[in-house]
Amino acid sequence: MFQTEYEFTLPKGYVDGEGNLYTDGVMRLATAADEILPLKDPRVQQNPAYLTIILLSRVVTKLGDVTAVNPRVIEELFASDLAYLQEFYGQINGDGTTSMRTRCPKCEHEFEVDISQGG
Repeated sequence: MFQTEYEFTLPKGYVDGEGNLYTDGVMRLATAADEILPLKDPRVQQNPAYLTIILLSRVVTKLGDVTAVNPRVIEELFASDLAYLQEFYGQINGDGTTSMRTRCPKCEHEFEVDISQGG
């Protein structure tokens, strides 16, 4: 079966208005519309960097108990979590895998890390 949704774990987590912390979420594969339609958004036209916020709010389908992930939720993520989601987006929409090859800085041994599990 073709996988279209991928689970992830944020490095820090999303803190909602009540102080609840959520780290686990789900991101679906992006469609052409996900990448094209945000370009018409006035916030993106005024600030092209905002494209990331709109795009992620379309493809992140769940973040803890939050099932209505909107731009405001993405805006409130810590910078490291935003960077993680951008990398994760690139991974699953690039070749469809959530693992990446890395190297130990001490012994230089190469190995695979599953980034969907906070690796």
